[in-house]
Amino acid sequence: MIKSMTGFASLTHEDECATIGVTLRAVNHRFLDLQLRIPQSLADLEPRVRALLQKRLSRGRVELAITVQLRTGAVPAVELNAEFTSALSAALDRARQRGLISGTLTPGDLLRLPQAITIRDRPAEADPALEAQLAASVEAAVEQALADLDAMRVREGEHLRVDLDARRRALAALVEELAVAADEGRSALERRLQDRIRDISFELPVDQAMIAQEIVRAAARSDISEELARFRAHLAHWEALEAGDEPCGRKLDFLLQEMNREVNTVAAKADGLRVSELIINAKAELEKMREQVQNVE
Repeated sequence: MIKSMTGFASLTHEDECATIGVTLRAVNHRFLDLQLRIPQSLADLEPRVRALLQKRLSRGRVELAITVQLRTGAVPAVELNAEFTSALSAALDRARQRGLISGTLTPGDLLRLPQAITIRDRPAEADPALEAQLAASVEAAVEQALADLDAMRVREGEHLRVDLDARRRALAALVEELAVAADEGRSALERRLQDRIRDISFELPVDQAMIAQEIVRAAARSDISEELARFRAHLAHWEALEAGDEPCGRKLDFLLQEMNREVNTVAAKADGLRVSELIINAKAELEKMREQVQNVE
């Protein structure tokens, strides 16, 4: 199946427990590279989230960011700085003894001194039932984001498939032209050898049977039927991979390497006026296909 490695998905999941935000970004990569940003309070959930991603994705650099805003309010905690207040009280006592001030220290006085009292939010006590519900909500949000990401990658993959199919058909046509051009080149080579031997035979005695065998060997060395048969098999395998359900980017990349190897062998063996031009065109198509396959999962 042709599926792109690039995609984006973002959603917000709300329930009575929390508001959960999930963002997924995926770009090309040779292997599966997961980058997770999960709140510290959900650190225990990271292996399960990673397993979800690995189950649905096979290649690409994937960035996942999760944000959680709990609906349960924090409990305020008021802390008195005993050392500071003791020192402050002692200083005020000395000031009273000297007649500099009168009266006592009031709560309002302490509230005006940030060093005396600290007020901070204290997390609510852990609730196993609430934690389990939050974990289930986060997993559900990640699964939905994965489904959205997958849908986008499938749409992008359809555009890739259309382009790759057109180039595959162009390659198939070039292969058939190569077969004809190589046959013509081999026939032309045989004729040139026969003409050359005939010219030489006027001046020197030659063994016609041996000459015929050498001509056949020379023609056989330029035979590319095996390479073309393998190339056609690679094209057929390509179609089968496209029609399958599994990600096929790595296998398509391998097939392109094999097809390029066959083309190089044909270029070294085949003879003919049109062969070189067809080889150049085939290699150009293969390179364009290779660039596109780098985007396929």
